[in-house]
Amino acid sequence: MNAFGSSKEIRAERLKKMVNEDQVVSTRVYNLVMGAVVLYGLVANAIICTFSDRIVLTLNPLIIIIGYFVLSIAGLYISRKSNNAFVSFLGYNLVCLPLGLVVAISVNYYGGIDSRPVQMAFIYTIAITVIMVLAAIAFPKFFEKIGKALFIGLIAIMIVGIITFFVQGLGYIYSIGVAALFSLYIGYDFYRSQQFAKTVDNAVDCALDIYLDIVNLFLALLRIFGNRN
Repeated sequence: MNAFGSSKEIRAERLKKMVNEDQVVSTRVYNLVMGAVVLYGLVANAIICTFSDRIVLTLNPLIIIIGYFVLSIAGLYISRKSNNAFVSFLGYNLVCLPLGLVVAISVNYYGGIDSRPVQMAFIYTIAITVIMVLAAIAFPKFFEKIGKALFIGLIAIMIVGIITFFVQGLGYIYSIGVAALFSLYIGYDFYRSQQFAKTVDNAVDCALDIYLDIVNLFLALLRIFGNRN
């Protein structure tokens, strides 16, 4: 998910970071760095999905998932606490690279990277991401107001996710809810990224939030298109 604690807590944490005048970059450079870091994570995941068939087949999926959670907790903590862009990028990698193996499990389950469900999920993820970023630019006041509602929705989705393990027939509806929630989170986290001091470190931190939103959206869409097919 997005990070430890609520969006309000994360915002307060980043606003408290000490920023020297020479650390501030232009808005253009800030957004280019943020976009490049997000793209790096997604490309790394795509490469892992393409070449990880043997790894996924030989390792126990439970081991991969447990390893991901351990490393991601460390990565999120490092990224959130660090004021150094290189250290934050290390934390970013501790999240995105193990997550690539988790994504690879799902991609393989739905027929591999060349299967129609995976391709459809990929196309829709790109389209929704672009739309939500543009919406955040065009309607910042809307995204400013929905942070608390999104956090409540995130808690609700986690509870419903547990229920789906025991109640059959909710998986498709649940996936639609997850896709809708993280679509809005992409716009919200992009809007929120523009409120912080324009430093490279903050760009990396915000890229991690947006990257996680995009991956969660992709996995939800993959379940939707996979079930439909």
